Amino acid sequence: MKKYVCNVCGYVYDPALGDPDNGVAPGTAFEQLPAAWVCPLCGAGQDQFSPQE
Repeated sequence: MKKYVCNVCGYVYDPALGDPDNGVAPGTAFEQLPAAWVCPLCGAGQDQFSPQE
C-alpha cells in the first residue's frame, strides 16, 4: 500500500500504521479512509494529499 503525504504540512499517512488516534485502523489504505478524515496535524482535506514517491 502506498503512503500519502500532505501537501500542506508534510504529514505522511502510512497505511501500515493507520491513524488510530482518529479511528483509522492499521492496514487501512488511503483510498479507504472515511470521507470525513482530515490530516491530523493541519486539518487539510484528503484532496491535499499526494502519493509519496
